[in-house]
Formats: sequence, C-alpha cells, structure tokens
Amino acid sequence: MPDAHDSPTPSGLELAPGVRVSPGLVEVTFSSSSGPGGQNVNKRATRCQLRIALADLPMHPEAVQRLQHIAPHLITPSGDVLIEADDNRSQGRNRDACFEKLREILILAQKRPKVRKATKPSRGSKERRIAGKKIRSQIKKNRKGGFD
Repeated sequence: MPDAHDSPTPSGLELAPGVRVSPGLVEVTFSSSSGPGGQNVNKRATRCQLRIALADLPMHPEAVQRLQHIAPHLITPSGDVLIEADDNRSQGRNRDACFEKLREILILAQKRPKVRKATKPSRGSKERRIAGKKIRSQIKKNRKGGFD
C-alpha cells in the first residue's frame, strides 16, 4: 500500500504538510533488530533508522528551534534528526513508523505557540474571590470554640 512518503512526487518527498525534501536527503538504513520476531530477528535486518540533517529541512528557523526544543533526544550532536523503530517484524512497517514519528514532530514544530495576553481580573471575579476568603475565614473562626 503506497503512502505519501513511499513514492516521491515531482516536487520531492512530503515529510509533513508543507515540508518537502529531495528523496536523496533522507537516509534510511536497516540493521538487525532486538524487537519481536523470534528467530527471524537473527536472520533479518528489520530495525530502521531514519536520518535527515536539520539544515536540509525547509522550515522556518523558529520551527527548527521548536523542533530542537520538542525532541532534543532525537537530534545528534552533528545536527541530524535520527529516528529509530524496531517495534514491528517487517522493514516496511518499521520504515513507516519512522516516517510517522518524523511527521508528528515536524507538525508539532510548525505549530506556533499561542501568545498569552495579560489580562486583569474582572470586578466580579475579585468580589467572588474576596467573598470566598471571608467565608473560609468565618469557618476557621468558628472552630475557635472556648473550652469550658
């Protein structure tokens, strides 16, 4: 079943909405896995590693910084994004899992955080807060009973 990242389109490989790169920039390697598969693990190279340089991602510099903040554990000292998957028994599924993880973090990185606008509490909320404090104060005063 072909996915958007399986077959390159004329404009490149789509990693996330609005993020397309040349297929040659994405390095996918396979090695022997420690995941499920029984004796198959010893015979087949099903563990997938996906590597792409941060500099090769056509994203806004702010989005790249957010990516570094969101997933520092996926970024190598040399500035590459390195994603691994060995959860499945097949190369294809592990490859798809790597691309899906990359897609998720790229979508998160592209989303601008909402800017918080400072607001003042309303008059009603101030009054409700003070009324609540007075009620609580009265409850505590009532506990101070005189001992006979």
